[in-house]
Amino acid sequence: MAAVLALASCNQKNDTSKQQAAAGAAKPEVSAITLHPQSVAITAELPGRTSAYLIAEVRPQVGGIITKRNFKEGSEVKQGEILYEIDPATYQASYDSAAADLQKAKGAVPSAQAKLDRYKGLSAQAAVSQQDFDDAQSTLVQAQASVAAAQAALDTARINLEYTKIRAPIDGRVDASAVTVGALVTANQTTALTTIRKLDPMNVDVTQSSTNLLKFRKAVAEGRLKMSGENVSVHLTLEDGSTYNQTGKLEFLSAAVAETVGTVTVRAVFPNPDRVLLPGMYVRATIEEGVAENSFLVPQRAVTRNTKGEPTAMFVQPDGKVQLRVLSVQRSVGNSWLVGEGVKDGDRVIVEGSQRVRDGQDVTVSSVTIDDATGELKQAAADAPKEQQKQSMNDTPDKAITTASAK
Repeated sequence: MAAVLALASCNQKNDTSKQQAAAGAAKPEVSAITLHPQSVAITAELPGRTSAYLIAEVRPQVGGIITKRNFKEGSEVKQGEILYEIDPATYQASYDSAAADLQKAKGAVPSAQAKLDRYKGLSAQAAVSQQDFDDAQSTLVQAQASVAAAQAALDTARINLEYTKIRAPIDGRVDASAVTVGALVTANQTTALTTIRKLDPMNVDVTQSSTNLLKFRKAVAEGRLKMSGENVSVHLTLEDGSTYNQTGKLEFLSAAVAETVGTVTVRAVFPNPDRVLLPGMYVRATIEEGVAENSFLVPQRAVTRNTKGEPTAMFVQPDGKVQLRVLSVQRSVGNSWLVGEGVKDGDRVIVEGSQRVRDGQDVTVSSVTIDDATGELKQAAADAPKEQQKQSMNDTPDKAITTASAK
């Protein structure tokens, strides 16, 4: 009986040792990245539309018949270039008449001046009455006033004659013409003859939530963000998803909030030398608002939410055990979350395999890195041989799960 009991005890110990060995060998494998503090550029991606930098509607300032159109519709024109010509015959006649009136007025001045000079000498000798002297002085003043009035009339006639040549007020691209040669136009009519738009540079008007604006200013006031400078850079994403190859500058922020939607307008100015941007295009502008120093970026693939809706992530402790933490997520930055609390320098966050582990469980960790642009995992240099060894083990189900997750 004693021998049987001893044998049973040995078998039980052997079974326990085998179970412990099996449990040690069955540690789930996870991939983790090491977090370090860094300076993070805080950006805001806002919807907006492009608009011309300058817009000028061309209207006649005198009436008449259009005799010439000197531009090609849709072409680029320069400031001062003659676009239309109005029949100048009547305005030339008015100019010539005003010039003649000026000459006539100037002719009366020397006679009045000479008469006044004579009366001035005779008045000193009491040879003429004071009344005659005053009349001569008044005649000279009237003659000089007539010259000034005639000069003003001549200037007006010259201006009207110049207005018969309708010039481009700004540089830009001209639209289609609303009139043809032979059309009758009137001064300051409501219908524009054509419109010129300056397309280089180009305005981009975007809308920013007033709530987000207040949060940003509060973060700057508390020192959590630093302004990136007076010249804030802006980048554009076009309608087809491509990135515009020019960098813009922030021009101004609207001084009022739209009451109906609670937004403010932000205007940026972009160079447009190749005329890629046209007025009315829908774009998305990425504005560099500031820099958050000593911040942590946790990959979005590592963050989940608990039953309370709080963001959580799995971390690997120095002893190899898993720890579940609640994070303070502030905003998304690319493929990561900007985390304010719950992370310290050197922490290892699980980015792959967190579904197979639980809080407090021992795990086997392989270090990886993440491509910031695509969010894909890359094996760390120190674990490259181990990864190559794992690739030869295609018969394990965990390998299939890991590969699918990485893709």
